[in-house]
Amino acid sequence: MAADREVRVRFAPAPSGWLHVGSVRTALFNWLWARHTRGTFIWRIEDTDADRATEDSMQSMIEAMRWLGLDWDEGIEVGGPYGPYRQSERADLHRAVARRLQDAGHLYHDDRSPDELNTWRQQRRDDDLPPTVKRGTVPDADTGTLRLALPASGTVSVHDEVRGEVTWDWANESDPVLVRSNGAVTYPLANATDDLAQGVSLVCRGEDLLSVTPRQLFLYDLLLADGLLDDALDEVGLPARDPSWGAPSSFAHLSMVVGEDRKKLSKRHGSVSIQELARQGFLPETLLNTIALLGWSPRDGRERLDRDEVVAAFSLDQVGASAAAFDVDKLTAFNGERIRDMDPAALAHRLVPHLDGTYLPDGDDGEPDPDHEPILSTPPSDGELVRLTALVPLVQERMQVLAEVADYAPPFFREVGIDEAAAAKVFRKAGSVEALEAGATALAGVDWTVEAIEAALRGLTDELGIGFGKVAQPIRVAVTGSNVSPPLFESLAIMDRHVVLDRLAAALPVARAVRDDLG
Repeated sequence: MAADREVRVRFAPAPSGWLHVGSVRTALFNWLWARHTRGTFIWRIEDTDADRATEDSMQSMIEAMRWLGLDWDEGIEVGGPYGPYRQSERADLHRAVARRLQDAGHLYHDDRSPDELNTWRQQRRDDDLPPTVKRGTVPDADTGTLRLALPASGTVSVHDEVRGEVTWDWANESDPVLVRSNGAVTYPLANATDDLAQGVSLVCRGEDLLSVTPRQLFLYDLLLADGLLDDALDEVGLPARDPSWGAPSSFAHLSMVVGEDRKKLSKRHGSVSIQELARQGFLPETLLNTIALLGWSPRDGRERLDRDEVVAAFSLDQVGASAAAFDVDKLTAFNGERIRDMDPAALAHRLVPHLDGTYLPDGDDGEPDPDHEPILSTPPSDGELVRLTALVPLVQERMQVLAEVADYAPPFFREVGIDEAAAAKVFRKAGSVEALEAGATALAGVDWTVEAIEAALRGLTDELGIGFGKVAQPIRVAVTGSNVSPPLFESLAIMDRHVVLDRLAAALPVARAVRDDLG
């Protein structure tokens, strides 16, 4: 890889949707290479398509990038010396470049409608002629779109860091539209212009854009020849390029990300927005670790790496050209490992958004439940944080994703009803009513510690003449509302004594009713 100039890379999405795994992989690989080489990571928004670009999409992308911890050195919101970084704010430059290309004879009009163009292409195929649009195959016109006249013959090659040497035959490349009939410039012109004006040295993007590379290479040469771009920058009053910058010296076209079944990634494979993955309870560091391994691996073969380790080990020449499979099961396993390794206090703070209403749990339809009532205050009180931190060691080993804390937390922070199925299963057993009565008496006077609570409850087995399971389960259901909960003694110790006693008292008539129904 060329190393004779500062590395400047860019992430340049169109703000027409959410950031998903594939787009984040592109952002991450650019970010990693910038950090590895101590270069510059630029975030440019390519919003020239006004019909698709939205402010909501751009803001969601910003939110996702910040949650992931992918900071940018230049770009939207943070600014920089070669802005603006929204293409819609650079339209004057693009138009000035297009005018100069037209004046120099590099553009020509094509006034055919899309239907007419399709008819022409089909006729060419019928006549055993290539359907490639070239100057000379298009009727002369004074209006319509403006196409760039590419070379009619010869080849062009580029070294791709992922794919090696890639060559195109100019005879097979259609002349691209650079300016629409309404005067708006298209992606190839805006993208090439801004890459040069902002000093991009490496273009790292998805393989779906490999096909546009030859036209961009040709444009780079035209824009740099005779100072065309520099004159346009001066005309519109945008920052001048660094005179040492040339065209991007390297490309890296990343393979498609697929599901484990090797089919196109979709929602059923976990291809959802980054915000959705955050809501589901994945840690940003787990997600970055997993996405970094989509087509790349360190030379030592390790799979679990922290951010600094990935930055130190990353190299584009280790990125494979084959499709990369996104494995949600692997992501989930990685996430569980990291959760189990976390400091309880730090984990407690990570759990707060899953309890205070920031991230809504799924409703019956699988979508976020807008009627969900938060479990914690916003912001949480000091007492709630203390209790949550005490709860963490009881549930940490059980969780694969952070959102699972909502399965365990409610009885520790608010009143909960008793699950009917749990009540029917547990309270029907002989001794359940007696266990609740004796448990309340035993717990009323003990020191409120795990050890004292355990001793008091275990002592009931001899008193009642039943096994400990038949003592513990009725108390568990009465206090937590469920027959599945974190360890009983530790759970009771986290709760206030009066809460436990009140719940035992409230459960007694329920247990008696279940017993009476059985006759």
